[in-house]
Amino acid sequence: MGRLQNKVALITGGTSGIGAATAALFAREGANVTIAGRSEEKGAALAESIGATYIKVDVTVEADIAGAIEETVSACGGLDILFNNAGGPVGAPVDQLSQDHIDYGVKLLLSSVILGTRYAIEPMKARGGGAIINNSSVAAIRYRQGDALYSALKAAVTHYTKISGVELAAHKIRVNAISPGAIATPIFYGGSARANKLSDEENARKMEKLKGNLAHAVPLKETGLAEDIAEGALYLASDAGRFVTCHDLVIDGGRTAMFEEPTASA
Repeated sequence: MGRLQNKVALITGGTSGIGAATAALFAREGANVTIAGRSEEKGAALAESIGATYIKVDVTVEADIAGAIEETVSACGGLDILFNNAGGPVGAPVDQLSQDHIDYGVKLLLSSVILGTRYAIEPMKARGGGAIINNSSVAAIRYRQGDALYSALKAAVTHYTKISGVELAAHKIRVNAISPGAIATPIFYGGSARANKLSDEENARKMEKLKGNLAHAVPLKETGLAEDIAEGALYLASDAGRFVTCHDLVIDGGRTAMFEEPTASA
């Protein structure tokens, strides 16, 4: 307990799934947590339950990203940890991709990371350093873990993490990525936006079925949970990870080490 005592953390996409699990863990470890996301009802309820603050934020809008960081700094006195976690499905089969898919995907998955990092720099420099964590994916390094657009954008997130980490090291700002794989979250059945529209019973039914399927997809034969990613984020955010930067932490139960025959594509 207390591994993030007196730290200020901002988590985007923090109202469900990996973001919510990370917010709860960070709060238990003593951080002053701000949850940023689009789902007001869920965000407010989660914030109240864990003693955090909720801000309505759409990470596809630059002003919202800048405003979330400014509001966090103003309310909490600074910023030590930023988890660029917001994301979701963005693409289509390669023969159906449109400019709209591309524009939305870039804003949601890549620009949100770049701009989150950009606006976090000065507040973190004022604190003598900080930790930025970007949610990437095993889709960045392995075929058939996501559609082509999603995979390409996550690969960009991983590479941007490494390059920005080099540039920010002089300011004691560590930049790392986490690449989840086979983690049971609503992204597998339409994303958090769709999950928010389903009943608790329907979400529970879909989640149980998903857990069973995912357990068969990894060597460990276990289901990856949002809490597993939260533990990885805690390591990277805390002093335990003080010598780790420009790193992509893969948490996938061995999924990316498996071999599969490729299937025909468009």
